[in-house]
Amino acid sequence: MSETLTLGPIWYVVFLLSLTCHEAAHALAAKLGGDLTAFHAGQVTLDPIPHMRREPFGTILVPILSYILGGWMIGWASAPYDPAWQRRFPRRAALMALAGPLANFILVLIAMLAMWIGTEIGSFNPPNLYALDYHQIVTAPQKGLPYALATFFSILFSLNILLATFNLMPVPPLDGNTVIGLLLPEKIAVQFAELSHNPMFAMVGLIAAWRFFPVVFRPVMRTALMLLNSLLS
Repeated sequence: MSETLTLGPIWYVVFLLSLTCHEAAHALAAKLGGDLTAFHAGQVTLDPIPHMRREPFGTILVPILSYILGGWMIGWASAPYDPAWQRRFPRRAALMALAGPLANFILVLIAMLAMWIGTEIGSFNPPNLYALDYHQIVTAPQKGLPYALATFFSILFSLNILLATFNLMPVPPLDGNTVIGLLLPEKIAVQFAELSHNPMFAMVGLIAAWRFFPVVFRPVMRTALMLLNSLLS
């Protein structure tokens, strides 16, 4: 219980950072693509407050409850966009959707670099891939700041792999469903987007994503850990 309370603030800081970068990337990509909706809503920012104001349930209540009940933080935020803009420019909308998961992958790379540096200078212990908790990808030989940093970057690595993988699943209303527009002829991409906006398809998509995500996530996480181990060896 004491470890849960100790790790909770670190989890929440990483969660907010990851979600904010994800949504800010969506908003920035939309702005660059000609849709200023999220920009005018104040979403092109790494300040988490505007994102929390827009989705307080998904950024405050759900992550805290999920951590207490399951030891992980899950939740959501959103960046507004103009559906008419998506119909006119389906490929730009697909790039906007892709920007969020790409931001998460960038955070994974930052975490890997930080863990490599920490291991090289002796602040972190190399990972044990056969006895891991996702908040202890690397550990520290001593408590205090090294332990907090090892935990921070371990969670940053794990959580952002989870967020990127989940959001890239090709079902509505997840980002991966819109990214499919990059692979389709423009007219079909528009029709596909219109079909995907059906609330019933969104509900079915979320149920399917929740059901099949563990099957997808395990090999992705295993591959990421193998790459990290190769880097740190």
